[in-house]
Amino acid sequence: MMKFHILTLFPEMVQQGLATSILGRAAEKDLISIDAVNIRDYTQDKHGKVDDYTYGGGAGMLMQAQPVYDAWKAVAKPAEGKKPVRVLFMSPQGKTFSQEMAKELAQEEELIFLCGHYEGIDERVIEEIVTDPVSIGDYVLTGGELPAMVMIDAISRMVPGVLKNEDSGVTESFQENLLEYPQYSRPEEWHGKKVPEVLLSGNHKKINAWRLEQSERRTEERRPDLYAKYQEKQKVIKKLSAKKRIF
Repeated sequence: MMKFHILTLFPEMVQQGLATSILGRAAEKDLISIDAVNIRDYTQDKHGKVDDYTYGGGAGMLMQAQPVYDAWKAVAKPAEGKKPVRVLFMSPQGKTFSQEMAKELAQEEELIFLCGHYEGIDERVIEEIVTDPVSIGDYVLTGGELPAMVMIDAISRMVPGVLKNEDSGVTESFQENLLEYPQYSRPEEWHGKKVPEVLLSGNHKKINAWRLEQSERRTEERRPDLYAKYQEKQKVIKKLSAKKRIF
């Protein structure tokens, strides 16, 4: 079972967002577990405060180190000899999340997501517990809950058994630096547009060749940055193949 812990001020937000559709079914089957931890439950302030003004001035309030640290400690249960649980901090300053990162993180048995709010989190606790600052793009959101949900969705798809069709997780966009090919369903003609003949042929060799061609064309048009990486990889593969033939 893949365990996700989300440290947040809004546990109901992530619980509702991740409890439906494919992820909801995966949780019911014990393929994944989603634990939304309310940081407010760990504050020592009698009024339930988790934020305060920033030293040096500035707009807004900052989440304090103590409740965040204690919430993390309750979940991570750090102990000598125990493998540390990776803590992903949702931050626009982090490394940009990608399909490759999702695949890598899916190898973990347990992950902790730290969601900031207000003007952020006291830097001292970030330095103390965070292993991976991660961004989902170059923009700023009101909190880390949405990025955490996006990442959990993407990572969960890599967990065996979560997707009904096991091929789905490895034939979608960004695999091998290519965008996914166009797909069609019934009817064969809709609004005057017909399904490509090759897809009706039953010839899987031709269908696979067509899909690859469409993926290459679509990637070149829409994501030239990915297409450049794909071309470089193909060059390396050709060179290695040529060396094998020589030997």
